[in-house]
Amino acid sequence: MFGIGTAELIVILVVALIIIGPKKLPDIARAMGRALGEFRRATDEIRENFDLASIDHKPQGKPAAPKPAAPEKTPESSNVNEQKQSPQAEQ
Repeated sequence: MFGIGTAELIVILVVALIIIGPKKLPDIARAMGRALGEFRRATDEIRENFDLASIDHKPQGKPAAPKPAAPEKTPESSNVNEQKQSPQAEQ
């Protein structure tokens, strides 16, 4: 339990009893118990929401393959086009 041994827990309870007093200690312990329970419910709700969100966003199948990039024009291909156009321009 949080790395606290029995002896340390008893010392903490005795100090709390001395500081707070025997009349207010049960009320404070009850309030702390309620706060801890509410905190647990809130964290469980958040954890459940994250679990549901992760289920909704899981991919159904294989992801789509990226489209191949358009071929780049090289200087050689532009020279070929110029050579083809040259004889036509002379006629």
